[in-house]
Order: sequence, then structure tokens, then C-alpha cells
Amino acid sequence: MKKIILPTDFSENAWNSIFTALKLYANITCQFYILNAYEPGALRPLGTRVQKRLDVIYDSLSKNSENELSEILKYLKIHHKNPKHSFEAISIGDSLEESITKVSSEKDIDMIIMGTQGATGAKQVFLGSNTVKVLNTVKKIPVLAVPDSFNFQELKNIIFSTDFMRTYDKHELNPLLELANLWNSKVEIVHVSEEFKLNEVQQTNKDILEHRFSKLEYGFQDLPFKSSTAYTIGQYVSNKKSDILGIIRHQHTFWEKIIGEPVVKKIAFHSIIPVLFLPEK
Repeated sequence: MKKIILPTDFSENAWNSIFTALKLYANITCQFYILNAYEPGALRPLGTRVQKRLDVIYDSLSKNSENELSEILKYLKIHHKNPKHSFEAISIGDSLEESITKVSSEKDIDMIIMGTQGATGAKQVFLGSNTVKVLNTVKKIPVLAVPDSFNFQELKNIIFSTDFMRTYDKHELNPLLELANLWNSKVEIVHVSEEFKLNEVQQTNKDILEHRFSKLEYGFQDLPFKSSTAYTIGQYVSNKKSDILGIIRHQHTFWEKIIGEPVVKKIAFHSIIPVLFLPEK
């Protein structure tokens, strides 16, 4: 059974990420944990001197969280009849990243699927940057970040971005390979560079990738560097009409050392398709 956390702030974007998860793993037995994290600490500037007032606010946030989660479970019970899927609602008064860390440890989580945008203001949940906060905090679990405008239908094409600078652990690509096998997807392995002549290490790693993807339909594509790595990948993705982009979470750190480009953060914020951030083993 696959165990997946679905963070929600009850926004349309959060619903979209939930629906994406349900469709993506429609044929897999899954336990979904629908998690709402509310952050009382963010409200302390409203009146730290009045503890009773803060207690009332905290209690209100807690009850609202539990009520909204209850409504989600009711909706899914009525409208989502997949016998392979089961759901549990979890409400935690903490930051999103700390809540996910706690639940991941307690429930032995396999994946996190979340929206990249969401409600702002009083709900204090996503605030745009929380996808990156989760990526920085939860380092050993794959994270699928779903843009608010993305309407998932089927998984025909997967793009996997690599620089061939590192060896891939035997199980490191499993979340991506599982999806590709599940949907019979084509995988395109893209390499962004100003120079495409591979050194000995890169060629060895490329050969390893060929072995890893040997049971799938796959191909390699060199992308000339334009402006930035994130921009180059983004332009290619938008022109190819792909369905998911996969990257190893820390594989692009060499770009940051060379040209100061935070590739993972830029992709997390700006991708028009879901991004599967695979943890580095």
C-alpha cells in the first residue's frame, strides 16, 4: 500500500492537487492522509498580551480545521468510489513543513502531493514559498508539486532533467519509474548545457540511466542553455506538452556554485506542469 500525504488549506489549488493524486494513482492501493496545518504562532502579533484572546483564536482555528477536513472526507465518501483508496484526516497546529515531517515519520509516508500556490491571509498555509520550505525540510520523501492551473488527465509523457554528473542509486528513480510503468508513459531524459560533449563520468552515468529506463520507452534530448537552466527547461516543457517533470532534488547544486542559479526553487515556483522532486539518496 502506498501512503501519501495530501496537504490542504481548503483552497481550490489544494483541491486540484488532491484530484490530481486520486487520478494519478487510481489503479494503486493507497492510504491518503489529508493534512491541514494551521499556524497559531503567526497570529501572535495581534495581541500577545491578551492570552485569553489568543486561546480563543487558537481554538477557533482548530475547530475550523477539523470541520473543513470533515467536509472533505464527506465529499470524498460520496463522490470518490475507488475501493483502492482510503482516507484519514489530520489537523495539526504547527507550520506545514513541521507537520509534514511529523506525519511522515509516524505514518511511514511514501510521497507528498501538494499545490504550489494557495490561499493567503488568515489561513496562513501555503503562502507561495511553502513548497520550497517543504522541499528544504523533508529531504527523504518524493514531493509532487502541482501548479494551480494544471488539469491532469493522463500521464503520456514524462521529462526527466539531468546533468549526468552523478550516479543514480538503484532505487532512487523508483517513484518516477513506477508512474511511467503504471501509465505506460514515454520518458524523455533532457540535458541542459552549453557543451554537450560528455566526460568519462557523465558518459558512465548516462549508460547507467539507459539501464534504469531500459524497460520503458525513453529517449535523450540535449537542450542548449538559454538565459538560465530553469528557463531552458521551462521553455522545453511548455513546447512539448509533457505531463510531469522529474528532477533529483539536489542534483543541480553545481549550477548554483557556478552561476548562482537556484534551479530547484525556480522550477518549484514557475513550472506549468507538476514537478516530481526525487530525494537524493
